[in-house]
Formats: sequence, C-alpha cells, structure tokens
Amino acid sequence: MKFETYLISKKIDALAFKTNDIELFSTWLYEFNQLHEASFTDQKRFQINRIRRKYSLNSEINQ
Repeated sequence: MKFETYLISKKIDALAFKTNDIELFSTWLYEFNQLHEASFTDQKRFQINRIRRKYSLNSEINQ
C-alpha cells in the first residue's frame, strides 16, 4: 500500500499534511516504508488521531 493511500484510509488529507508539516510527513513516509502497515499504525496510534483532527479529509468535515 502506498503511504498516501494509507493516509486516506485513516481519513487524513495527505496533501494538506504534506504541505503544512513536510518534516513530520517525510519522517512518517520513511518509517511507513520500513515497517509493516499494522506495526506503523500501532506505533503511531495517538499521533495519527492528532494528525487526523488537524488534517481531516474534506468529506469528513462536510458531514
């Protein structure tokens, strides 16, 4: 799975995340490519929630 697809599955706007926080995005991209998807999710569980609230997909905002 590609990292951008993973972010969409977590309801995170990949473009907004990348544009506004390139350093964290790059770090996560590197780590995602080194780990299994489930391991990445387990390691980043609480951070994913914070990033999801900050960079949520537009479809989630409109609902």
